[in-house]
Amino acid sequence: MAESDENTQQSAQATSAPGASTASTPSTDAEARIAELETQLAAAKAEAGQNWDKFLRERAEMDNFRKRQERMSSDRVRREKRELLGKVLEVVDNLERALTFQDTMDRDALQQGMRMLQWQLNELLKAEGLTAVPSVGEQFDPYVHEAIESVASEEHPEGVVIEEVRKGYKLGDETLRPARVKVSAGPTA
Repeated sequence: MAESDENTQQSAQATSAPGASTASTPSTDAEARIAELETQLAAAKAEAGQNWDKFLRERAEMDNFRKRQERMSSDRVRREKRELLGKVLEVVDNLERALTFQDTMDRDALQQGMRMLQWQLNELLKAEGLTAVPSVGEQFDPYVHEAIESVASEEHPEGVVIEEVRKGYKLGDETLRPARVKVSAGPTA
């Protein structure tokens, strides 16, 4: 009987030995897999943190760029206004001089002074790109003319501007202010 107990113990050890090694292998594989996943998770968290930091930096840089552009734009507008108003002030100075001496001028001298002021102001506006809209004798154009009255006319065909009530102006190709005009309705029936 002692022999059979030994055989049983040996067979149990032989059976348990391969089972023990297979039982430790899945646990080692699982631990290795967990360790690998934890390493990947740590790397992903580090990358996410770096990406978040990059995002915040880019966003701050875009905000700074936007603010810098707004500041440059407002500075440019302020500088251009200052230049234009400086030119207009020269005309205002000449007008004040003319008004100061109006009592000592005769009518012809005062009219000549006013014509010179008008010329100076027109030259200033022309230098800034402002041009008058041609009106009288032109075909009515709703993009640059504003019709305030339609007048029957034997002399002019229908749709032709016959009188300008208020001058219109263009700034480059853009209509700044349409000319107010009277338009021919053609001959009466």
